[in-house]
Amino acid sequence: MNLPVQSFPVQSTDDLAALCKASGDVLRLNVLRVLASDSFGVLELAQIFDIGQSGISHHLKVLSQAGLVATRREGNAIFYRRALPDGLRLGGRVHAALLEEVDQLPLASAIQQRIVQVQQRRAVTSQDFFLRVEEKFRAQQDLIAGLPQYRESLLALLDKLSFAAQATALEVGPGDGGFLPDLARRFAQVTALDNSPTMLELARQVCLREHLGNVTLQLADALDASQAQADCVVLNMVLHHFSDPALALRQLAQRVNHGGSLLVTELCSHDQRWARDACGDLWLGFDQHDLARWASEAGLTPGESLYVGLRNGFQIQVRHFQRAPLTPFTDTVRNPSR
Repeated sequence: MNLPVQSFPVQSTDDLAALCKASGDVLRLNVLRVLASDSFGVLELAQIFDIGQSGISHHLKVLSQAGLVATRREGNAIFYRRALPDGLRLGGRVHAALLEEVDQLPLASAIQQRIVQVQQRRAVTSQDFFLRVEEKFRAQQDLIAGLPQYRESLLALLDKLSFAAQATALEVGPGDGGFLPDLARRFAQVTALDNSPTMLELARQVCLREHLGNVTLQLADALDASQAQADCVVLNMVLHHFSDPALALRQLAQRVNHGGSLLVTELCSHDQRWARDACGDLWLGFDQHDLARWASEAGLTPGESLYVGLRNGFQIQVRHFQRAPLTPFTDTVRNPSR
């Protein structure tokens, strides 16, 4: 008996072959392992693996062509991060399985030491950065980590979640409203909460200029239990302003509909204490494990994450957390009369 054979476009099979070829090298596997919790520039990766720039550039080109890494340009520098696997494409499941296995690989102590050296150099760079632009910096917190520096990564994670056409979004602390157009194009209804009338006025100007008819602005406390829920709740550089971020996550988790998502963009933990005075930050970033633990305690499940290294020495984490769908059993517990 002849069984039907599923055929794929030549381009798709070429992509799958490139992925398999790219993963068949020890150094490239280690590059993917190192990129699990950070993004690095070419020179940084050359230092970490103690090889020449041309050598690491070749391996990064192979990984990029296979769709295993993505790039972000900041000035003249290019930073590499791991690309998110797409389970709907040929090779997507292989990609996901590869990353799962790669994350189990132990890193050689020499590589770990050189990663620490790179991070120490970043810390010095961020301190120098502040000293150069102190006067301007006090008036513009975005010089640390403005939306343009993480928008691409945040949208990559957001688009992969594939929300339904009628899904709703809630942005807590939208600032000047720069991310609202992106949300308005992806959700049927968007609500923006801020406790600053000045910031809401800036956001209102964006809504008028971009003709965002599906965005509602509210002057309110995001932790107020009376506030509405949404399928996707977004916090961009907001959590470090809460006095108790763990408590804030627990309360914000209640703003997420069952089966929905909480997206948090934040600085990774750093020791640049001048940011407290310059920007009013209560917290100097967050350890990635602390965020995951607080989210779990809030009833959320940690999902995929992206990490963005910045030329000024800081690092951004873009995190996805999901609230479990409402099951019939859960609904019965909540409504025992049924």
